Amino acid sequence: MIQIHNLTFTYGPDPSPVLKDLNLCIDKGEHVAIIGPNGCGKTTLIRHFNALLRPSSGEVLIDHLSTRDPRNLLEIRRRVGMIFQNPTNQIVGMSVEEDVAFGPGNLGLPADEIRHRVDEALSKVGLSGFQTRSPHTLSGGQKQLLALAGLLAMAPQYIVLDEPTSSLDPVANENVLALLQELKCQGLGIVQITHNMDEAALADRVLVMNHGEIITDGKPADILSQVDWIKSLGLAPPRLTELLWLLHHNGEDVRTNIIGLEGALEEIMHLLIQLRNPTQPGVPGKAAGHV
Repeated sequence: MIQIHNLTFTYGPDPSPVLKDLNLCIDKGEHVAIIGPNGCGKTTLIRHFNALLRPSSGEVLIDHLSTRDPRNLLEIRRRVGMIFQNPTNQIVGMSVEEDVAFGPGNLGLPADEIRHRVDEALSKVGLSGFQTRSPHTLSGGQKQLLALAGLLAMAPQYIVLDEPTSSLDPVANENVLALLQELKCQGLGIVQITHNMDEAALADRVLVMNHGEIITDGKPADILSQVDWIKSLGLAPPRLTELLWLLHHNGEDVRTNIIGLEGALEEIMHLLIQLRNPTQPGVPGKAAGHV
C-alpha cells in the first residue's frame, strides 16, 4: 500500500507548508479520487507518491519502501506510474513503440521481453497498429492513451493521474475512464486528481483537500451528495446529484445521497409515479395528473 505518515512539505525557503501533517493509506487495487480547489496541494501530494518530491518532514512508504532512501527510487518509480495533465510533456520517443519501450528499456530488460511488453501495452489501450506512428500525429486522447501504455509496459502496481481528462473531447474522455476502470478491476491502484465530480463518483474513495490538508475522506455518495458544501469549495457537484438536490429543495420527496445514473433515474421515475397518482405511491395511475 501507499502509506503517508505526518507528511509536511515546504517549497524551498518559503516558511508556509504546502502540505501539513498528512496521514493517509491507499491500498493496492483501490481507486481514489482527490478533489479540492486550485492551489490546495493536490499535485504536490501525488508527486510524493513516486518520489518526484520528498518530505520536508514525515515519511512516505510505497509497499514499505521509503521515498527518503535513494536506493529505493528506481523500484518506487517502477511501482508507481504517473501521468501528468499534459501527456505531450511525457513523450520521449520518435515513434509510438519507441516511446512505450523507453521505460522497460531503462529497466534493463531483454529485447524480447521489451517487445512483448510494448505490444501488450498498446493492445490494452487500443493503439495496436500505431507502432510506427509519430506520437506528435496523435490526437490528445490518443496521446493520453500512449502515456498510459508507457506506464503499463513498466508493470506498475499503482497509476497516479493529474487531471487526465481535463483537455480531452467526450469520446476520448470516455475511453480513458473506461480503461482506468478496467485496470482497477485487474488489481492496479488508481489515484486520480479531478475537478469533474462525475468522474470522482466512479472512485471507491474521495479525498477532499483544502489549504494543504485532507479535510475529509470517505465514500463518494457520502461526500459528493453534500451539494452546498461542495459548492462552497468552488467545485461543481455531480450533475444528477445536484438535480435531485434541487428537486428536494423544491419540496419533492426524493433522496439526495445518490450519485450514479441508475439510482438517479430510479429516484426520478419514483417521483413521476408519485406525481401521477399521489394517493397510491409507487403505482402508476390512469390519469396523467399534472405531470
